[in-house]
Amino acid sequence: YKKGTLKAPVKSGDNPRRASFLSRMAGNSGPERDSKGKKTRLLLSLNAWGASSKADARSKAAAISKRNKKNA
Repeated sequence: YKKGTLKAPVKSGDNPRRASFLSRMAGNSGPERDSKGKKTRLLLSLNAWGASSKADARSKAAAISKRNKKNA
């Protein structure tokens, strides 16, 4: 049995983990809200990582990646 090594969400900044996560989650199928209008797990996850929607996550991921490549 190996103990998990999950890291906390990176809520701000230009961390490559954040860009990767936002990009991956923006591509997930499924609604952001359920039939009752409540936020789904997808949207709650995006909110925890600093994005307000899939479209916002996509644009933030692209901007972070662009800045990281420029600074490399």
